[in-house]
Amino acid sequence: MIDLRSDTVTRPTPAMRKAMFEAEVGDDVYREDPTINRLEERAAAIAGKEAALFVPTGTMGNTIGIKVLTEHGQEVVCDSRAHILDYELAMAAWFSGCLIRAIPSAEGILTWDEVRRSIKPLNPNYAPTGAIAVEQTHNMAGGTVYPMRTLCEICDGAHERGIRVHMDGARVFNASVALGIPVHEIAAPADTIMFCLSKGLGAPAGSILAGPADLIARGRLYRKRLGGGMRQAGILAAAGLVALEESPAKLATDHANARFLAEGLARIPGVQVDSTKVATNIVIFDVSSTGIAPSEISARLKQRGVLLNAINDRCLRAVTHYDVDRAHCALALDALSESVAASVGGAKTS
Repeated sequence: MIDLRSDTVTRPTPAMRKAMFEAEVGDDVYREDPTINRLEERAAAIAGKEAALFVPTGTMGNTIGIKVLTEHGQEVVCDSRAHILDYELAMAAWFSGCLIRAIPSAEGILTWDEVRRSIKPLNPNYAPTGAIAVEQTHNMAGGTVYPMRTLCEICDGAHERGIRVHMDGARVFNASVALGIPVHEIAAPADTIMFCLSKGLGAPAGSILAGPADLIARGRLYRKRLGGGMRQAGILAAAGLVALEESPAKLATDHANARFLAEGLARIPGVQVDSTKVATNIVIFDVSSTGIAPSEISARLKQRGVLLNAINDRCLRAVTHYDVDRAHCALALDALSESVAASVGGAKTS
């Protein structure tokens, strides 16, 4: 199967499997797992933050990140399609006691003017703004990337008002490649950042939350409350260390394959996509003009050996990663063309 559902489906590399087999471990709740300790130190250095915390999932990382920046009864400002709003089971409300103040944006990229208008000071009538969350890259906007100027304007404006910023950097290494700057420069304006080891970097599990040492120390307690004290998890951290050192160099190929996909999709009758806007490894494309529901196209593709998810009643999403090469992408395009040709009278892509 050619699996374009997500970059979470990557399998550990041989180097990761070897590192996992040989990993030195201890009880991480006691801070005695040397491999996790090394991972956290290395991750903090890469992010340019004082400290880092290894967590099982990105959702847990974002949950803790929001929690350490806010108080119950506050609001968190974010984009209306943000992952923390739509895909994390309302944890900002359930665990942090915060409302989400969602701002619609054209491409998932907020501006300071938009954020500024949504900030609420302490007042007897409404919830004050406790934090701002930005998503870098933005998943449901198609892997879009915050320009550094825009990101700095938001963070600087927030800090001037005493409001802190969390970066959902699940795919921040993709942003790093797209912008041509190191991760620590992207993370610098934000107070905390979460990034995933298990997406494009390919580790089998795990994410990192990084930030000031005092906040990460509090976050370690919240991780325990959420069931994230994993004991001898150095076997996972070992793969994460390999992922940090070896996988970022592969991401440019994923981006090129995503653009190849988008250009091919644009030639299929009934499919709408702007290939010039594909900045990283995510392609969202509209199939409504084919007259076939995205879920039906997904089912037809599965019969042809391609896994690809519908994300709403108009669009599907393709995500490239190191387990899908250029030849796989070409085969996926042929399969999609065949899946819609009978309905729209189109031909296969060349």
